[in-house]
Amino acid sequence: MSEDLDQFNTLRKIKSKPNSSQRELANELGFSLGKLNYCLKALKEKGLIKIKNFQKNPNKIGYAYILTPKGVTQKTKLTINFMKRKMKEYDELKSEIEDAKK
Repeated sequence: MSEDLDQFNTLRKIKSKPNSSQRELANELGFSLGKLNYCLKALKEKGLIKIKNFQKNPNKIGYAYILTPKGVTQKTKLTINFMKRKMKEYDELKSEIEDAKK
């Protein structure tokens, strides 16, 4: 489940900031560079993202991370699963609070 959450967060961040550097993505996600690199490679191998290198970029480290159609579908599924988990947690907490009031 933790890996799904990491991939979900990475896909969300890529969707919102596709031109971010790995360092920027890692900082915003709270990942080490190594963890982010591992996650990006896994997403690429699954066909969920494409990584494009800007050949004419003078600093030669410019990349864009692009969600594939398969990546958008997976992000949607992960979002739904995330929301279901959060709603279940909410319902459990609400029940506990109501029981405590009795």
